[in-house]
Amino acid sequence: CPVVVIAHESHPGTAELVGGAVMRAALTTNMPEGVFSLLYGGGRTVGISVVQHPVIQAVGFTGSRSGGTALMAAAANREQPIPVYAEMSSVNPVVILPGALERGETALAEAFFGSLTLGVGQFCTNPGLLFLPEGKGFGFIERLRELVTAATPGTMLNAGICQAYADTVEAVASTEGVQTIARATAAAGQGAPAVFSVSLRRFLEADLLRGEMFGPGTLIVRGSLEEIEAAIPELEGQLTATVHGTAEELAAHASLVTALESRAGRLIFNSFPTGVEVCHSMVHGGPFPATSDGRSTSVGTMAIHRFTRAVAWQGFPDACLPAELQEGNSLGIRRLVDGEFV
Repeated sequence: CPVVVIAHESHPGTAELVGGAVMRAALTTNMPEGVFSLLYGGGRTVGISVVQHPVIQAVGFTGSRSGGTALMAAAANREQPIPVYAEMSSVNPVVILPGALERGETALAEAFFGSLTLGVGQFCTNPGLLFLPEGKGFGFIERLRELVTAATPGTMLNAGICQAYADTVEAVASTEGVQTIARATAAAGQGAPAVFSVSLRRFLEADLLRGEMFGPGTLIVRGSLEEIEAAIPELEGQLTATVHGTAEELAAHASLVTALESRAGRLIFNSFPTGVEVCHSMVHGGPFPATSDGRSTSVGTMAIHRFTRAVAWQGFPDACLPAELQEGNSLGIRRLVDGEFV
């Protein structure tokens, strides 16, 4: 199945290097000519045109929510609609329980800050929303304030992303009921960490506060544990959801974990979401708008199922079956035969 890749306009040179490596690998392994193509073109014009072309049978996309939904609409409006696996928007909520604070608020704040600012906050699993129990975590917030105030800003991927982050930060900062805990200073083209705080009641009232700050910014939401649990179903779909606490707290708040499970594709305990390992068990997906299809993943071995289609061969002579299905199994692959792996 040929693959067509559209290079991102922010790093055409990197795309050329990677594309060249893929094409050399295809030649080395005797893949058919044209099995891989790399296209260049700014904006959505090229992407929409490729999605609308009748030979294209499936689409994978990582980018903005508006870009992903535009591709979804183009694919759905074809004479023959095709699936779009778009990874788009996620704030990746983190819930901190009292037991995690008792283990050490300073260390927890430092680890959170490292996750928040990794890659200038441009990871799709960036922790942009933090739920903190009311009346607790003052040491955590103070250490986070110190780290943000002293932080060095970083250069973001492009001017558009940088401006969008700056605009969103200003909008959050000016929202009624929001307190600015700390903001670092940034020059043009740079993204600086920003941390805000708001009550859970106000968080639920203002739609803007539940959106994504794509960059090193996060919003701390204060409320009782009961209020926090009740608020989780109000969130949109997420790539990840994280809980920090003790094993005993997990058992005591099982319904909180169940609520988070309904909102995210990957649940994390006592760690942070920005580490995404390419492995068999990874799920890098989640309910809309984290992805367009919450049954899929874009990282890990399960990702290949996005681009497969099941076909049953009924009544065919063994010699006429594909090699993968013949009794002799000349390819030596692991197969499911009569319900058992052999």
